[in-house]
Amino acid sequence: MLGCIWLIAGLVLVVKGADWLVDGACSLARRLGVSDLAIGLTVVAFGTSLPELVVNLAAVLQHKPELAIGNVTGSNICNILLILGTASLFCPLGVQKNTTWKEIPFSLLAGVLLLVMASDRWLDGASQNVISRTDGFGLLALFAIFLAYIAGMARDLPEVVQQGEHAIYPAGKSLLLLAAGLVFLIAGGRLVVLGAVQVAMALGLTESFVAVTLVAVGTSLPELATSVVAAYKKKADIAIGNVVGSNIFNIFLILGTSSVTRQIPVPDDLRLSLYVGVLAVVLLLVFLLIGRRHTLQRWQGVALLAVYAIYLICQPR
Repeated sequence: MLGCIWLIAGLVLVVKGADWLVDGACSLARRLGVSDLAIGLTVVAFGTSLPELVVNLAAVLQHKPELAIGNVTGSNICNILLILGTASLFCPLGVQKNTTWKEIPFSLLAGVLLLVMASDRWLDGASQNVISRTDGFGLLALFAIFLAYIAGMARDLPEVVQQGEHAIYPAGKSLLLLAAGLVFLIAGGRLVVLGAVQVAMALGLTESFVAVTLVAVGTSLPELATSVVAAYKKKADIAIGNVVGSNIFNIFLILGTSSVTRQIPVPDDLRLSLYVGVLAVVLLLVFLLIGRRHTLQRWQGVALLAVYAIYLICQPR
């Protein structure tokens, strides 16, 4: 099926393009004397969210709001229920109290805020649920606040966000990686949208369902790889912190940027995804506060995977 080929090819290009762009940017930053800490807080953190950002902007510009909002909500659900559920099977994931009491509630705030913003018809009787440009600017303002919080935390506890060594390439190779990564990202984003639409049409599925499943899982591959490898290496803080941070980035930065570019109508068949997005964060928070406090245990990971399976079954097609 041609649509599947476009979708898979686009996801490969997007993920590889993000990887090359991050490598090139990190190399240039190191050559300019920028610290690993600053690189980790900017280039690396932003890099894992590039696939979602590129796909969302491509969807918005091609008038496919279902793919834009579905990608964000689906990715956030996938990050917690599928990725953390899978990662916790390798080993129990313990986290610092700071993550439990600050970052996860911040992620919950993002999910609730998105649900409220997408409820125009229910809250004020509007004819359509829309994430407006005004909403987008508000999300970006909250993202700036979150960045300020992270910068303050990094100043006090630099080891928490230390990203390790990054390769330093010759300037020419660094610029080539940047350029190739950007080209791959742009081309891949367009192919993902094209492929998703064709798959939906061929299988008789809604574009929303394809967005919250195939597209969302595909754009979450960097987070999946990072969290599973971190769990396997017993680095639980990275596994959970990566997912929580990605969810905050997805709503505040990616959806904020997308809706500022063009207001995004929210289809009714994505209502369930908005609720499950909030439920996923609540479940994670509850699991970290019961049993072995601040630890996501294997049985809890199995429960998260079960909820994800139920969500896929119930999601309108």
